[in-house]
Amino acid sequence: MFAVIKTGGKQYRVATDDVLTLEKLDGDAGEMIEFSDVLVVGNDADVTIGSPLVDGAMVTAEVVTQGRGRKVIAFKKRRRQNSRRKKGHRQYLTTVRIAEILTGGAKPSRKPVAKKAAAPEADAPKADTAKAEAKPAAPEGPLFVAPEGDADKLTDIKGIGPVAEKQLNEQGITTFAQIAALTAADIEKIDEYMPFSAAQIEDWQTQAKERVK
Repeated sequence: MFAVIKTGGKQYRVATDDVLTLEKLDGDAGEMIEFSDVLVVGNDADVTIGSPLVDGAMVTAEVVTQGRGRKVIAFKKRRRQNSRRKKGHRQYLTTVRIAEILTGGAKPSRKPVAKKAAAPEADAPKADTAKAEAKPAAPEGPLFVAPEGDADKLTDIKGIGPVAEKQLNEQGITTFAQIAALTAADIEKIDEYMPFSAAQIEDWQTQAKERVK
């Protein structure tokens, strides 16, 4: 008996005890896997063709090894442009041995091995949990009083994008002079209540001082 199965976007003609190397499939060596996309089942002159699949047909296989294919090199060069690009790729592959070809809804004699449950999140280190905690909510109202007059284009400072500029403006920081004059306590306040680190703010302050000279 033979069957034609579909996996990894390809079709394979298989028979019992055939050993195939396929696109990567989940499973460790010794585990059983099932192929339910069976297109054709045949036994000598008796052939059943699915439309597109054969009802009640299934092929089971045992995982032999998990590995990778030979390296394929992709090299691209552009003439007279000093441009070269070289990349390598090794495809992940799974070698299986066909165990059974089943028809008519028959059940396999060997069931797939149950997957191990993932470790609970509670076992994660406490230090990682602390890092994930959000910063405390800012007090009601802006942290600083915006000065009168036109606001500066804070995005001219390297490291401040449109989103960061909006967040700073909402907290009353609108000029280079304000950033340049921030005290250690001000920097600590921003670090505590806004999504910016003290190192970032100190870098912005250095740039702002150059602009207000």
